[in-house]
Amino acid sequence: MGARPHAGGTTFRVWAPAATAVALVGPFNDWNATTHPLRLETEGYWAADFADLGPGAEYKFHLTTPHGELTKNDPYAREVTNSAGNSLVFDPDFDWEDDQFQMPAWNELVVYELHVGTFYRPDPERPGTFYDVIEKLDYLRELGINAIEIMPATEFPGSLSWGYNPAHPFAIETDYGGPTGFMEFIKQAHRRGIAVILDVVYNHFGPGDLDLWQFDGWQEDGGGGIYFYNDWRAETPWGHNRPDYGREAVRRYICDNALMWLEDYRVDGLRCDAIAHIRNVNGTTDPDHDLPDGWSLMKWINEEVRAKMPWKIMIAEDLLGNEYITRTPEEGGQGFSTQWDARFVYPIRDALTTPDDADRSMAAVAEAVGYCYNHEAFQRVVYTESHDEVANGKARVPEEIMPGEAASWFPKKRSTLGAALVLTVPGIPMIFQGQPMLADGSFSDDLPLDWARGDEHAGLVRLYRDLIALRRNFAGHTRGLLGQHVEVHHINEEDKVLAFIRRDQGGPGDTTVVLCNFADRAHENYRLGLPRQGRWRVRFNSDWAGYDQEFGNYESVDCQAETGIYDDQPFHGTFGLAPYSVLIISQEA
Repeated sequence: MGARPHAGGTTFRVWAPAATAVALVGPFNDWNATTHPLRLETEGYWAADFADLGPGAEYKFHLTTPHGELTKNDPYAREVTNSAGNSLVFDPDFDWEDDQFQMPAWNELVVYELHVGTFYRPDPERPGTFYDVIEKLDYLRELGINAIEIMPATEFPGSLSWGYNPAHPFAIETDYGGPTGFMEFIKQAHRRGIAVILDVVYNHFGPGDLDLWQFDGWQEDGGGGIYFYNDWRAETPWGHNRPDYGREAVRRYICDNALMWLEDYRVDGLRCDAIAHIRNVNGTTDPDHDLPDGWSLMKWINEEVRAKMPWKIMIAEDLLGNEYITRTPEEGGQGFSTQWDARFVYPIRDALTTPDDADRSMAAVAEAVGYCYNHEAFQRVVYTESHDEVANGKARVPEEIMPGEAASWFPKKRSTLGAALVLTVPGIPMIFQGQPMLADGSFSDDLPLDWARGDEHAGLVRLYRDLIALRRNFAGHTRGLLGQHVEVHHINEEDKVLAFIRRDQGGPGDTTVVLCNFADRAHENYRLGLPRQGRWRVRFNSDWAGYDQEFGNYESVDCQAETGIYDDQPFHGTFGLAPYSVLIISQEA
């Protein structure tokens, strides 16, 4: 489908079942609809091969229909001049050089979500580009990041957008550097050992600059035509523009799109936006508004990916706690690899931002720490900040804690407490752009990251780097953080302290204990149950003054486990525990 260049020219193919004639027009024929006709194949498909056209040629389809003459962009266009401009024949011959990237194991992933237009903007007169992001890849690698999740980057109207209003689903945003810029970014990320995950939007298209709308003139009841539902099923929070998941050509269109990113662009995974609105008109669990065709479409795509590229990760944003989203198709599930976990982010953000210590629920935190889908620890993505959680009337965690004073002691202590949880609980951890440098305020597509904060809060950046190193077990002391097992063995509602044990195979260098203080009170000798005898070493203390000069540097030294049951563990020990702090403890390997 679309424009496919080859040695002898370019083949064009388009689906327009209501058209009575289709031709190719553009500057090459002065927009004359008589010189480059397409031939009708079957089931509404039109195609032709033209030897005089090759990569870079601008074109559109001219459709003669019972509803009038229409000139439309190619639905499969991989490149456009701009969202309201013309389609371009894209040359897929990109030099990937020695790219032999191997996707990290999913339990080793640490994801960094970013927005290309605001992540790094050296020229204030234009949005950031993929080439600008490349300049900061070494920063991300040094931080320990091994996966980047890109907010939607397909062509949208104008130059500023979150990206959730795709006008041309197959074309990369021109202002970001287009498809060549995207491929160069992926190649450079892979060279640094960083996977690339792309956010895709299949729950609606548009609404602006949308040539898919009434593409060949046909429609019913004022609906969107052949690519969309034309009845009550079309209604979404973003317009009357839900694709028709039951129409075979539309199903293929969306599946082709997903496979294109994974195969042709070598993207390492997809994050599928708001899939609750693909499987249900209202994005709820109301069975009267279910869309079985939407469910089966995403299941089919996941089956295709698993059959062809099982190492690629498919992430769902569903946020309704439905374990069938990540259950295998053979077990009646939709087959996603993992899903954003509302059962973590909401209770944890609440625990971090609640002003009064007495109102924090350790039971709610414990449930968030220990939850998993289908008995698989890594079927969830855990985070305290994402693009949704730091906008739409909400703000960054430090900003929520003390509005206007995000760089003061309370926000720094409690936000880093949250970061330590994200990077130690079971699940795939994700942080949002700017989080390590204590970005404040709310996210907006016209406000670039202030990179000067990275110098102002260099100690906090180091805190994140140290946490990520422990999460990925760089030093060989915390393999348990990569494991399936978690046991919340200590819940102290009175003092607001919680601890849990992480384990892979168990034993020294593996079993890891995480001790969290959710209150503004220090403990000189806090007693904690330990699962093994021997010496336990403090690998991380979030109160270290090296992370921030306002931190208390409260001493917490290694301890020798004492025999005696405590917290249902056979041994116990005591540790110094600062206010709003986290200790990560393990034994020598």
